[in-house]
Amino acid sequence: MSPHMKLISVNVGATRLIEYNGKTFRTGIFKSPVLGPVSVGRTEVQGDGQADLDSHGGVDKAVYLYPAEHYPFWRRELCEEIPESGSFGENLTTEGLLEDAVCIGDTFKVGTTVVQVTQPRTPCYKLAARFSRSDLPGRFLKSMKSGFYLRVLEPGHLMAGDRFSLCARDVHPITVSHVARVYHFRSRDRCAIEEILENHSLSVEWRDAFEKRLDSIA
Repeated sequence: MSPHMKLISVNVGATRLIEYNGKTFRTGIFKSPVLGPVSVGRTEVQGDGQADLDSHGGVDKAVYLYPAEHYPFWRRELCEEIPESGSFGENLTTEGLLEDAVCIGDTFKVGTTVVQVTQPRTPCYKLAARFSRSDLPGRFLKSMKSGFYLRVLEPGHLMAGDRFSLCARDVHPITVSHVARVYHFRSRDRCAIEEILENHSLSVEWRDAFEKRLDSIA
């Protein structure tokens, strides 16, 4: 993991109604950077709207983090200019926190807030709507550049420029990228699933999903 773990931007946005592919729905994926200290509670970032609590929000997905290092890849991949922060619906745009190094259960202090990594992100149709690209969720999935969700262990304040410090790691550490790879591409791998389930910090949603898969494997 990089010793230089930094918060580049804090991003929030109100929910809005949009139309895409003939459907009208509410989304909170459109976010913009905010200046100064921002309050972070147990289930949300101050000023941020959450339209679909099944997909985003709640205790295990209170905050979504996305690495700034992925932005150049997406500019090349999509052949378009993408704003530096918040474009993928993330609350925190960061530097030095990549999925192949960060583990489920990693606990960080940033500002006065303490957060813990819970699961990778699974892209949904709202990401397609955000960029008007129906193929984007599939490409996002295959890229393994998922970002990840955080639960808030200690509410507090944070702001752009704050440094992340690693406070603790699960006794069964397993990287975000490995968990995502098993979840999406190795769904019948009993050994890998059992290994993941040893991690006590995994979100309830993903733990339930892995347990059901394990039960279905003969």
